[in-house]
Amino acid sequence: MPQRDPRSVEPAEPDAPLMSRRQIMLVLVGLMMAMFLSSLSQTVVGTSMRTIADDLHGLDLQVWVVTAFLIVSTIVTPIYGKLSDIFGRRPLFIIAIVLFLVGSIACSFAVDMVQLAAFRALQGLGAGGLMSLPLTIMGDVLSPRERAKYQGYFLAVFGISSIIGPLIGGVFAGEEQILFLDGWRWVFLFNLPIGAAALWMVWRYLHLPAHHERVRIDWWGAALLVVGVVPLLLVGEQGREWGWGSLASIACYVVGVVGIALFIWVEHRMGDAALIPLKLFRNRTFSMATLLGVFTGFGMFAGMMMIPFVLQIVHGMNPTEAGLSTLPMILGLMIASIGSGQVIARTGRYGFFPVLGLAVMAVAYGVLVTLQYDSPLWILLVGQLLLGLGLGQLMQTLTIASQNSVEPKDMGVATSAATFFRQLGGTAGVAVVFSMLFARLPETLQAAFGRPDLRADLAVALEDPAVLADPGNERILGILQDPSQIGTALNEDSSFLNTADPRLAAPFLDGFSNATTGPFWVALAVVGVALVLAFFFKAPPLRQKSAMEEAMEARAAQSQLEADAAAPGSVSPPVTTSSNPVIRPGARPGAS
Repeated sequence: MPQRDPRSVEPAEPDAPLMSRRQIMLVLVGLMMAMFLSSLSQTVVGTSMRTIADDLHGLDLQVWVVTAFLIVSTIVTPIYGKLSDIFGRRPLFIIAIVLFLVGSIACSFAVDMVQLAAFRALQGLGAGGLMSLPLTIMGDVLSPRERAKYQGYFLAVFGISSIIGPLIGGVFAGEEQILFLDGWRWVFLFNLPIGAAALWMVWRYLHLPAHHERVRIDWWGAALLVVGVVPLLLVGEQGREWGWGSLASIACYVVGVVGIALFIWVEHRMGDAALIPLKLFRNRTFSMATLLGVFTGFGMFAGMMMIPFVLQIVHGMNPTEAGLSTLPMILGLMIASIGSGQVIARTGRYGFFPVLGLAVMAVAYGVLVTLQYDSPLWILLVGQLLLGLGLGQLMQTLTIASQNSVEPKDMGVATSAATFFRQLGGTAGVAVVFSMLFARLPETLQAAFGRPDLRADLAVALEDPAVLADPGNERILGILQDPSQIGTALNEDSSFLNTADPRLAAPFLDGFSNATTGPFWVALAVVGVALVLAFFFKAPPLRQKSAMEEAMEARAAQSQLEADAAAPGSVSPPVTTSSNPVIRPGARPGAS
């Protein structure tokens, strides 16, 4: 009986799918649950932070709780992508879920704000993988045209979490105790049942073909990425407090620039084994999609962070009401993402969506820059709807373009790099718009108090005994007695506007509203530049097979060539090195 060559691999039946439709759908449900956890963690803390900070006696330290999560989750995103290309998606995804859940449990037992910031950083270690790996795994199991159809639902999950996150945070923080624990601690414990369900579904149903790849791990690149990006993110978050020209800010600039320069040098030396291979940027489609992703992140986060402030301060809403009032933006995002996904799935065409999406975003910011403090609420809601319609056409399209432009073996690093650069753009957007807002605020407040109509109403109110006797006006009357406080009156606490007489509050509302137009103009300019660049975006045809199918075919072909070369009487071809991993002898799809 002839012996089987151990180097040979039995090819799968030509028409046999690597995963059944049922398996794929169950995997997608698990991926959506994991992404829901990650996106929810970014919004659920906002409405509960004041209660948490008061309970832990650290209101002035709350910014570090947000910054720690943001910086760590951003930094580890490309690391997850590269390691998943080497060791497989499943183990890295399981590690990400476990880290996120462990961080959530730790956050619920924090006894001070420093501990909470550290535990939020641990949570961010997992969140970075939960945001990027689901899109990468989709690229493995679905062809680009099918992927477009389902990515719309993933963005819908992101939108839903943006709506219910503030509601959940407000509900838990509003309860003094739930099951013998402080109510706000359930903001973090709420993650456990969802995370456990996602972990079980991934463990049970996510089985991708097993393979081994012998490559160097770019530890120096990972370390230098941290050294280069963390100081720049830190100064972006804290520069307004420190001062942009302070010694701490200058140190961050220097360390960040040197770190990025060394990172680029190391990535060049590492070649294909680099954390973010520079060869990816030689592809025009990937480079343009990445650049547009940075601008999209800037425009997205500039609007998503600024609009809730306008709703709460100018329109006097509480956090829960403001969260509900962002529904038009979320609906626009869901409609556009699902609709564009259906068009891509049916036609295979996607090149026009970046242009159309950025054009709609530009119109949205054109509406937002016209807002005044007494503008009807519906104008702001229309602007939000347009912003969501624009974003929904961009986010999944740019991700698909990035994935479609690289080889299957680079799918993880390409997806995570796209997510990483979009998050960097978003972080820059948040830093720029808030720095501009609070830099302009003293000037716009002084200008508002100089308006004759507002001054006349203010004078009438100050002569009304009922206004002077109302306890709700005590704080604002104190500020008005010392005009030097007006310029910084809204920097730390704006809650006094909620109880003040409308005539007393009007100058503050007008000044704040005018201060927001500057950031909206900047966002409009950024989106306008991106729109011009989008006309040069060339979208190659979508591939017809999933990355997993292409990789399996390539490995089977490579193994067949090696078997033919080793056959008796054959002439061995010159030895070449292949970057494609070789499938393990006897491995079958679903063995991992």
